[in-house]
Amino acid sequence: MPSATLLGQALISGVLAGGMYGLLALGLSLSWGLLRLVNLSHFALAFLAAYLIYELGTTYHVAPWWAAAMVVPVMFLIGLAQHWLFDRFKVNELASLLITFSFAVILEVAIQLHWTADYRRFETHYSTMSIKVGAFYIPVLELVLCMVAGVLAWGTWLWLRKTYVGKALRAAAEDADIAAAYGVDHKKLAYLLSGMGAAYAAIAGTFIALIATLAPAQIWAWLGVVFAVVIIGRLGNPLGALLAGMLIGASESIAMAVFAPAWAPVVSFSVLIAILLWDPEWL
Repeated sequence: MPSATLLGQALISGVLAGGMYGLLALGLSLSWGLLRLVNLSHFALAFLAAYLIYELGTTYHVAPWWAAAMVVPVMFLIGLAQHWLFDRFKVNELASLLITFSFAVILEVAIQLHWTADYRRFETHYSTMSIKVGAFYIPVLELVLCMVAGVLAWGTWLWLRKTYVGKALRAAAEDADIAAAYGVDHKKLAYLLSGMGAAYAAIAGTFIALIATLAPAQIWAWLGVVFAVVIIGRLGNPLGALLAGMLIGASESIAMAVFAPAWAPVVSFSVLIAILLWDPEWL
C-alpha cells in the first residue's frame, strides 16, 4: 500500500489533471447539451491552438499569454465558420458526430504535414516551477490551469442562468419552436455558443502547449476520458464538467498509485457505466 504522502501527492496531481479534462470538456458539453451537436473536432481545434502557441513562442518568441490573445479570437471565428456549415446543411446530432470526426482527421493530417509527426515541447522557465506545501508539491502551471478552468466554468454557469442570452439558449435547447415564439433568435445564439466553444478549446490548447509534449496523434489521447467527463458532468452543465473532470482525474491518479498506470483508463468508463446503470436518464 502506498504511503499517505504518495497518496496525497497523487490526489493533488489528479485533481490538477482533472482541471484539464474539465476545460477540454467545457466547449463540447455546451455544444452537445445546448445545440445538440457532438463536436469531436473540438479536440483537434485545441491541438491546433496548442501548435500555434508553440510556433509563436518558439519561432517568434511571443509570450504565451500574448500568443493566446491572438489565437483565441481566431479560433472563435473558426467556430463561427464551422457552425455556418452545420446550419447551412441542416446537420443533426448523429451527422455532426461523423462530420466533426472527419474534420478532426483532416486537421490532424494538416498538423502533421506542417509540423511533422515529431514530438515537440514548448520549454519555458516556469514549466517546472512548483509550490511546496508541507510534504506536497503543486505545479504552478497546472494550478493556474485549474484556476482558469474554474473561472470559465463558474462564469459560464452564471451567464447561462442569470443573463437573458443564457436563459434564451437554455430555453431554445428545451424547445426551439416555443422559444422562437417568445422572440428568441436561436440561430444567432447558436453562432455565439459555437464561437465560444472553439475559444474555450483554444484556451485549453494554450495550456496543452505549455504542459504537454505535442504530437499530432495525441488529438485522440483524451477523447475517451473527456467524452466520459462530459456525460458524467451532464450535458450543457459547465460546473458539472469541471467537477466531473476533477473526479475522474483524482480517481485515475489514485488508481495509478495504488495499482498500476494501466488501470487509469478503466476508471473513467467504470464511473460512467456505474452512473448510467444507477440512473439511465442521467443525461
